[in-house]
Amino acid sequence: MKPTNSTDTKGFTLLEILIAMFIFAVVLSTIYTSYTGTFRIINETEYEADVYGMARISLERMLEDLESVCVSQYPESAESDDNRAQVFEFVGEDREIKGRSSDDLRFTSMAHLVFSEQDQVLGTAKIGYHVRENDEEEALVLYRTDVPAVVVACGEDTGRQVLCERLLSVDFTYYDADGEEYDNWDSRTEAFRNRIPEMVSIVLEFMNKSDPEAPFRFFTKVALPMGHG
Repeated sequence: MKPTNSTDTKGFTLLEILIAMFIFAVVLSTIYTSYTGTFRIINETEYEADVYGMARISLERMLEDLESVCVSQYPESAESDDNRAQVFEFVGEDREIKGRSSDDLRFTSMAHLVFSEQDQVLGTAKIGYHVRENDEEEALVLYRTDVPAVVVACGEDTGRQVLCERLLSVDFTYYDADGEEYDNWDSRTEAFRNRIPEMVSIVLEFMNKSDPEAPFRFFTKVALPMGHG
């Protein structure tokens, strides 16, 4: 009698295969969700770090500029172009771009920055902050201009430097000796003739990509040393 070789070749059923595929899909989905969530958090953290860095640098620069504000030694009635260029000026304008605060400010200051060997002019400078729209991001850009008074007298056109980007609003508020608030200040007018504010408040609002309804808001105040009197 010949022995019978019995080989039990049992395979996977269709149901088992479907269950395995379902478990594999769940595992992949969990891993993908974890990775995308991690990358999103990393991107948001990097963006917030950039915003905080820009805000810190911008506010420090503006504080130094305003703390160095000065009054010209020349009389406002001076007739020559050179003298007129040296005349003290502090002009803050309340402006808006598409309903968002976009204030401008310009003043005479000793905080001139030198960026090249050719730019070695000492003395007062006309410093300004100007807000423009960035059409690509629908955000605002804050520019800083820094022109030596003697260059202004020559009528030369100078460039501007980006101070910070990704802004929603820029707002300046001015305070007199009595603590009264003003949205505008113009030292050339009778109301503020030859005077600068006692204090200036600065508010910068930056876009928040993860929560547009809660922008990043930075606020500071600076007392002007020459604002008394």
